[in-house]
Amino acid sequence: NRTSVTEFILLGLVETEQLQTVLFVVFLFAYLVTVGGNLSILAAILVEPKLHTPMYFFLGNLSVLDVGCITVTVPSMLARLLSHKRTIPYGACLTQLFFFHLLAGMDCFLLTVMAYDRFLAICQPLTYSTRMSQTLQRMLVAVSWALGFSNALNHTLTLTTLNFCGPNVINHFYCDLPQLFQLSCSSTQLNELLLFIAAAFMAVTPLVLITVSYAYVAAAVLQIRSVEGRKKAFSTCGSHLTVVCLFYGTGIFNYMRLGSEESSDKDKGVGVFNTVINPMLNPLIYSLRNPDVQGAL
Repeated sequence: NRTSVTEFILLGLVETEQLQTVLFVVFLFAYLVTVGGNLSILAAILVEPKLHTPMYFFLGNLSVLDVGCITVTVPSMLARLLSHKRTIPYGACLTQLFFFHLLAGMDCFLLTVMAYDRFLAICQPLTYSTRMSQTLQRMLVAVSWALGFSNALNHTLTLTTLNFCGPNVINHFYCDLPQLFQLSCSSTQLNELLLFIAAAFMAVTPLVLITVSYAYVAAAVLQIRSVEGRKKAFSTCGSHLTVVCLFYGTGIFNYMRLGSEESSDKDKGVGVFNTVINPMLNPLIYSLRNPDVQGAL
């Protein structure tokens, strides 16, 4: 006589009412800064002709992803803080999970595409403009979206095969796979295997490709004789490398600990970093280190 769970209870980040008010103000500010910063960069790229290059085309797509990533999790969390209602319907939970993994998967491939773009620009500058044509740029972004969509759809569909019959309390502020696996009444071995395979394809492979690309870039830059030339070449890659380290560092910590049963505050901290801090830092990293973006802004 098992009853199916129709909604989940998200415990959120804090329980005391005074801290919830502070948290609402902080996360609302972070959301406005992130959306404003990323849309400003996107507007600068669209308006300034000097930024109509492949590198900034991909950066514009990254800004769209950052806005989407923080919008998937933060507004719903703010609404729960405002209404003091912690429940989320089963369907809404799966929808949130789908879009989160769609955007995170797209992020993996887009960062790889950006590394490939830097490889062509620095290692093969004479053929760069012909190789990185507008058609190829659009194809790379379209393939990234398609792979991210397939990954998110697979995880969401296999999650619907699991039974949830109680408890229904998620010790987090958004729905994600590790926390839902712990609440399932049925076996999650297939789901965890799928997540492991997806991690190898979506995270390890892009990370290897990014590392190889930058190994070639570093070798090419070190052959440049002028100090100013080397500095300029490294500066165009520094922002991207910083974003890659932040994105993969937190992602690996979050999804490589599926054997752990307890949901700790560390998971929430990593979740905040993935969904709030990373999207907020990206426009700052790219604008502060990039004179072209500064001038356009």
